[in-house]
Amino acid sequence: MQEKVEKIKSELLADIEQVKTLQDIVELKAKYIGKSGVITELTKNMKDLSVEERKEVGKLSNTLKDEVTNIINEKERSINDEILNAKLRSEVIDVSLPSTKIKVGAPNILEAVIEEVEEVFMSMGYDVVDGPEIEEDHYNFELLNIPKGHPARDAQDTFYLKDDEILLRSQTSPVQARTMLAGHGEVPIRMICPGKTYRRDDDDATHSHQFMQIEGLLVDKNVSLSDLKGTFDIVAKRLFGPDVETRFRPSYYQFTEPSVETDISCFACHGKGCSLCKNTGWITVSGAGMVHPNVLRNCGYDPEKWCGFAFGFGAERLAMLKYGINDLRTFYNTDLREVQAFDRLESE
Repeated sequence: MQEKVEKIKSELLADIEQVKTLQDIVELKAKYIGKSGVITELTKNMKDLSVEERKEVGKLSNTLKDEVTNIINEKERSINDEILNAKLRSEVIDVSLPSTKIKVGAPNILEAVIEEVEEVFMSMGYDVVDGPEIEEDHYNFELLNIPKGHPARDAQDTFYLKDDEILLRSQTSPVQARTMLAGHGEVPIRMICPGKTYRRDDDDATHSHQFMQIEGLLVDKNVSLSDLKGTFDIVAKRLFGPDVETRFRPSYYQFTEPSVETDISCFACHGKGCSLCKNTGWITVSGAGMVHPNVLRNCGYDPEKWCGFAFGFGAERLAMLKYGINDLRTFYNTDLREVQAFDRLESE
């Protein structure tokens, strides 16, 4: 029996030298360890052997099978390694070559400006609040101290959708009213509400039937106009540079009293006078004022205990000033040349 085992080993070593492919491995496995293989033949007549002979034959055949299997598997691994190495050599990538440049987009310039304003106000503890663009007259006008018959309600100025009750919001101020009503006259409020607004304007270089507003509201106790001035000063310097100066001018809005126009010193000419500031040295960027007592009262806050201020920026106006854009329609057309210009501004 031992002689047969040694002979099988010798034949296997001779055959293994001739193996070159994986198909040769398959055939070799069938020859030696398959169901009709050489090693299986060793145990074919086990029933004719004595108990002691069976033990010896079984032990020798199992040991042989393990050794043969290991030898064949090692050869198979060697062939697989050769195949893989040959494939890697044939598919070499020259990593020194320049990569393919993939064109990527950039945030819309209006979204970038709005996010910048949001970051400034959030750093001061303000919440960013959203609201419906299809609004009720009650929230858009009545609660904001704009009674029926006021010019702002004119159908030539406002997009009414159903009678005189449902409309496209003409300002984001209704979000302020909704926020105050949700406070039930009991909690202080710090919020801004950026979003789309709609008015019946003819589209030109400085007007659009759709535009983005960023309005804000602070309601608390012992709030004064100086708090509004300090807030506006911080925002102006963050957006237009630390050297920018700010000022208030008296104005009139139905929902604030007193009301002001908020100006910044011209960052192009530093107050000397140029085409950007129309030779005044100042640029108007927003309207603001102390919240009118009627608005506080309409929205559930006692004006004897609570006060606050409100303000509103036009996102397009901020972007036009900040990036030197001279036509508002630029933000809404699909000219890829101008989109690419936005990409450059964002990267800078």
